[in-house]
Amino acid sequence: MNKALSIAFLVGGAILLVFGFQASGSFNSDVSRAFTGNPTDKTMWLFAGGAVLAVIGLIGLFTGRSKT
Repeated sequence: MNKALSIAFLVGGAILLVFGFQASGSFNSDVSRAFTGNPTDKTMWLFAGGAVLAVIGLIGLFTGRSKT
């Protein structure tokens, strides 16, 4: 995988995780947590997507093809 693409995945994953943390403290998430015990679906998707992209980016950085 291209290093630039791996870095883009890593940065995109970090951005989604930041948005997930912000969404987890929102009023909607607090209301959802009060009634269901879980944060909103949007928050969960942001966390999951951010984690997946970050892992893909890290794997791409550490297992990139060497040009020999």
